[in-house]
This record gives sequence, C-alpha cells and structure tokens, in this order.
Amino acid sequence: MTWEPAPVLRMVLREEHDVFVLRQRGREVAAALGMEYQDQVRVATALSEIGRLVPGATVTFAALDDPWPHLAIVVSPGRVGTGMAEGVAAAARLMDEVRVEDERIVLTRRLPGQVGAQRLEQARAELAQSVPTTALDELSVQNRQLVSALEEVQAHRDELLQLNAELEETNRGVMALYTQLSEELEQTNQGVVALYAELDERSAQLREANEAKSRFLANVSHELRAPVTAIIGLARLLLDPRSEPLGGEQTHQLELVQGSAADLLARVNDLLDLAKAESGRIEPAWGPVDLAALFGQLRGTLRPLAKPDVELEVAEPPAVQLVGDETLLTQILRNLLANALKFTDRGSVGMSGWVDGERLLIAVADTGIGIPYAEQSRVFEEFHQVRGARQAGGTGLGLPYARRLAILLGGSLSMVSEPGEGSTFTLELPLRPALPEEPVETVAAGPLPRVERALIVDDDPAARHLLRRLLAGIAGEVSEAADVRSGLAIAARERPSVIFLDLRMPGGDGTELLAGLAADRGFDDVAVFVVTGADVTEFDVAELARARAVLAKDDLSRQVVVDLVAGLAR
Repeated sequence: MTWEPAPVLRMVLREEHDVFVLRQRGREVAAALGMEYQDQVRVATALSEIGRLVPGATVTFAALDDPWPHLAIVVSPGRVGTGMAEGVAAAARLMDEVRVEDERIVLTRRLPGQVGAQRLEQARAELAQSVPTTALDELSVQNRQLVSALEEVQAHRDELLQLNAELEETNRGVMALYTQLSEELEQTNQGVVALYAELDERSAQLREANEAKSRFLANVSHELRAPVTAIIGLARLLLDPRSEPLGGEQTHQLELVQGSAADLLARVNDLLDLAKAESGRIEPAWGPVDLAALFGQLRGTLRPLAKPDVELEVAEPPAVQLVGDETLLTQILRNLLANALKFTDRGSVGMSGWVDGERLLIAVADTGIGIPYAEQSRVFEEFHQVRGARQAGGTGLGLPYARRLAILLGGSLSMVSEPGEGSTFTLELPLRPALPEEPVETVAAGPLPRVERALIVDDDPAARHLLRRLLAGIAGEVSEAADVRSGLAIAARERPSVIFLDLRMPGGDGTELLAGLAADRGFDDVAVFVVTGADVTEFDVAELARARAVLAKDDLSRQVVVDLVAGLAR
C-alpha cells in the first residue's frame, strides 16, 4: 500500500475515554473528505468496535488514490490477538474491507471522488481546530444517530408496507384478469370445437353431394346413351345407299339429325368419363407405352381436324421406356390436341416431348386465341368455358377430365397462356410411377386442411412434381413456376393462398421473390414456405424473415405439408 507523506490525522488510544474521541475523530475525518452522513456513521461505529479492544494502539487516517480514491485507517496495537475476532467481524459489516495483519488492522472505505492536496490541507486544518468531546457528548451524538437511523428504518418500513399493500391490490387485479381471460379462453375453445364439428359436418355433406352428383351424371349418361345411339343407328340405316331412296331435303335433314346425335353422344360420353374419374372407378392398366406409335396415331387421326390455315406438327417422341396406361395417355393427348385445333384459326398446333431426369414432359402448343388472364385459374373447373369457347362448342369437361387422368397416372397437367398469342399445355408423367403395391405414406386421421390456390416456385421439375403430389386433396388449384420472375408474375395474377419457394434458382434467388412480396401490402395474407436444399446459413436472417417456415427438401413429407397448411388457420 502506498501512503501519503503526511497522514490526515494520527492519534493514540491512551485511556478508555479516547475510544469516544476516536469515534468523534473518525466521523470528522469522513466528513472532511466528503463522505455522506451514512458513511460517516459507518466509519465512526466501525472504529468504536475496534478501538475498545486495542488500548494503547495508534490510529492513522490517510486518503489514498490507488487503485481508487479511498479512506484507509490503520490501527496498530503492536500485535493483534485472537480476542479481536468479534470486533473485526462487526467492523467488516460496516466498511468496504477490513484486513487483519500480524501487527495492525487496516480498514478501508471508498471516497466519493479524488482528494487533492488543497483539500487534504484544509481537512488537516479543520481537524487540528476540533476539540475532543466528553463521553456524554459523544454518547448524545450517538443517540441522535441511533434515533435518526430508527426514523429512517421506520420510514422504510412504512414505505414497504405501502408497497406491499399496492402489490396485493395489483395481485388481486392480475388474478381477476387471469380469471376473466381463462373464462374467455374456455369460451373460445368451445367455439373452436363447435366450428370444427360444423366443418366436419359440412365436409361430410359436401362429400355426399359430390358422390350424389357423380351418381347422377353416371345414371343420366347411361340413360341418354342408349336412345342417342339408337337415333344414330336409325339415321345411318336411312342414309344407307341400299335403303329406299330419299329426296334431297330428306337426306339433308337426316344428315343434320345424325350430326346432332353424334355431338350429343360425345357430350354424354364426356359426362360418363368424368363420372367414372370422380368416383374412382378408373383403374390404370399399367404397362409399357409405345410413344412412337401413339404419336403417329394421333398425328394421323387428328390432322383432318386442322383448319385450312393451320398446320399440325407432331414431333418424334424421345426414345425412352415409359410405364403407364396407353389408353388413358391417348385420351389426354387427343383431348389437348383437339382443343388446340378447335381454337386455332391460323398458324400451327404442335406436340413435342422430352425427358427431364425421371420425368417425361409432353407439351401441346398452339397459336390460337389464348385464354384471358382473369379466366386462366378456372380452365380446369368442370363445366367452365372461357370467352370465345362457347362459339366453338363443348361442355367444358375436357380439360378437367384430362387433368384427372394425369393425376391417375401419377403426373400433372399445367397451362401457360398469352391472350391473343396462344396457349401451351404441359403434361408431366413419371417414367416409372409408384404402383399401388408400393408403400404409401400415411397421414394422421382427420379432415385435410384446405387452401384455395397454391403456387410452387422451383426450377427442379421433380421437386415441383413431388410438392404437387403432396398437395393433392389440400390445394384446390396448384400453379408452377421455374424461376423468380415467373413466380412473381403468377403470384400477382392468381393471388395464391400459399407459396412453396426454393432458394437457389437460375436467374435469381428465392429471396428476391420474398422481397417482392414484402414490398407489396397486397401479399400480406400470402403464406410463404421456403423448401430448399441450400444451406440456409448462407443467407441473412432478414432475407428470410418474410417466410413462415424454412424446411430442407429432405424433410418434406405429406404430414409436414398437412401440418404447415393446417397451421395457417391457427
């Protein structure tokens, strides 16, 4: 310890009365060095506890700056005995530090600030003028300090009682609020349970209504088919050259009857096919598909349907082994080609195929009238016909039926169209589909959650296909985009309820789509789930803040998708 050359004060305890003087001096030194009243009393009391046990000791007061400004009091009795323990313990409770050495006791207390040489000289002068008080005077001072301390304790006690009363009142308020919230939560839970029960009932009613509709379509189709077939047969007999000759007008009228009956039969067959698909009565006959023969057959049978200014171009298919149902695949492609030829007055209708990994893609593109943006989301709805389609005829069942067949074959059917420029329908099929005997992932029992429209933004066709399969029965409609720009355009046009987004794509990260959605308040209700194979630690947390959840592609399953969509309603 580094001492000042001249201590503030030094005194010797020669007789018992000097203990009272020591208490007085300690209080005066503390006051002269700027200590507050409470610290002055602490120092005086600690010195009286030590001083009464060390008669004849020398007591030195000094102000030190190392390591911080503090008052150091050294009591030097010559030797510290074992009987000092009680006094040292009492003093230690009042001072910052009490250190016992072989020949002295050191007490320290922090000062409120630096003490300069001028302040030390002033303190020494004040202490030199101070007159020692009598024991009675010091006892009177001590009594006043005790009374002051008791008053302060009483004030603290009163304040504590007031705080306890306020706390009890607050606790009563909190308990009342808790009780109220518990009751409201219970009522809300009962309402939710009732709502789920009602939803289950409505779902059952919808299923029954859909089944009744399918039965009605099937029954009506069967009932209509027989008389319409008979009409066609009779007209054919009457028009047969071997029958009795007819007049020109009669022949013309019968030809009209035959044509109308053929159209009616086609409509009835559409209804019957749709009813079969909806009721699940179509079972694919799995086997190898000869794509070259299938493409050639379609090229030959549909070429007569092309208008004079329209060229039908059916490219050679890829040389690949496809497992599927050739009849159902033919129905899908014939439907797409017939639709394209019907709505194309000039230009071309083309069909081509290519392989992407384990997927076969077949596109039917035309340069026809295209589909208005406002109606593109409804082209796969049953009985819906876009503007301009009514003049061309039809029931609006062809595309819904084609999509159902695509799903039965384990694939999907999507569409891209520009009004006035044409449309492209793309059929995507697995080369080797999962057959029924293969294990199928199960999902927890209960009604599936539903969303009206979903958008998948991923450059990997296999990943898009997987998500489309996982969303079956959950999303009413599913759209796809292979890059961020297309994803934003489709999102702006269709306003999906949920978006499944990859991060790493050519032409831009998925974070750009997240930023675009965040900048438009119109997308606030659109939930985005990031499904990626990338290391998400490479992205800033703020870039992914717009996403509801971030999942690895390896963790994706039917149950995960169900849980994610179900969470949107909570």
